[in-house]
Amino acid sequence: MARRPSSKFVIYAALLGNLLVALTKCIAAAVTGSSAMLSEAVHSVVDTGDQAVLLYGMHRAARAPDDTHPLGYGRELYFWSFIVALLIFTIGAGVTLYEGFHHIRHPHPIENPVVNYVVLGLSMVFEGATWFIAWREFSKSTGDLRVLDAVRQSKDPPVFIVLFEDTAALIGLLIALAGTFAAQYFDAPIVDGIASIGIGILLAGVAFLLARESKGLLIGEPASRQIRDCILASASPISGIERASLLFTVHLSPDQIVAALSVDFKDTLTAPEIEQKVTELERAIRSKIPDVLAVFIKPQALPNTAKNPALQVAPAET
Repeated sequence: MARRPSSKFVIYAALLGNLLVALTKCIAAAVTGSSAMLSEAVHSVVDTGDQAVLLYGMHRAARAPDDTHPLGYGRELYFWSFIVALLIFTIGAGVTLYEGFHHIRHPHPIENPVVNYVVLGLSMVFEGATWFIAWREFSKSTGDLRVLDAVRQSKDPPVFIVLFEDTAALIGLLIALAGTFAAQYFDAPIVDGIASIGIGILLAGVAFLLARESKGLLIGEPASRQIRDCILASASPISGIERASLLFTVHLSPDQIVAALSVDFKDTLTAPEIEQKVTELERAIRSKIPDVLAVFIKPQALPNTAKNPALQVAPAET
């Protein structure tokens, strides 16, 4: 199933913005010798690579099912999202922390600090633009939820990864700006290294959060309660179904869901009639929820009193 165009748009916008910012910061770091600016340059280079990895993951996840992967390759997106989190932690945070400690041990003053201020200001404009695009797409699915709750419930990691990366980038720019100013104002080059360590700690925290969310998706998370209720409700209008219970749902990708139901058919139905009802139920589910990739239905006698009424439907009318 094709990926949502909005997710790709967010990634392409972030890739272009981070590429421009990375080039600018690398030049500024070479000219000024600022440790915080070098850390910011590493940060932007890692972010640019992350977007490329996400695009690759989206491409791999879009492949059609085959004999070796009958349910498709949707989870590749979650795998590569986890790799992005590892890259942020190992390269982004690791290199930045090393640079900060190295600068504290061997401090040297910032040359041409005005260049730093100009570059940091332009970077805030670029990063702010990509952050706004990511936030606009992310907020479409948040509703009244808080940001962290929306991230936990989201099944589309590219959007919230870009949002968190851009948020970290903006905070990192403020840290670099404060470090540059303090190092220049107090004539204390060591502060520049401290700012670099602060950026490294920030990246490590973001990497941990993204890794945790990506791991949950990679292991397998259920569909939202709204989708689960809709799947069960699809069985209500079908005559011949006494009760239905949802065994499980799991996301293979943001747009691919596998569902399994236990259905109690009327005892008077023949085998061909049960097959017909199963086909009707599958069509009803897919018509309401196109993201359902596969439906597994298990004919089974269910108790009259539901143990979990939220996952059962009332008897169908005949």
